[in-house]
Amino acid sequence: MNDFFEVLLFVVPITTVVGGTVYMIRSKISGLQQELAEERGANRTAQIATEKSELEERVRVLEAIVTDRGFDVATQIEALRDRPAVSSHDAGVPLNFKTKEEA
Repeated sequence: MNDFFEVLLFVVPITTVVGGTVYMIRSKISGLQQELAEERGANRTAQIATEKSELEERVRVLEAIVTDRGFDVATQIEALRDRPAVSSHDAGVPLNFKTKEEA
């Protein structure tokens, strides 16, 4: 029975030291994993905020194009593309000047 207590007196402190060390290492790893997850979350949040501001700027530009007659200008440009080409001797817009004979 004495041998059992001697072994127990030897095993209990070693188990306590080893167990405590393992617990401390695991809690340190857990804390580092949590910090890493928070950092990744913060980085993702910053990335989303940047993308959001870029998209807002693009929407502002598109709104300006549409509201500042830009949409109408685009329609007019497309209408000009649909018109037949003007011959080289008749270039330009007619000014409707009356000739001497018509006056």
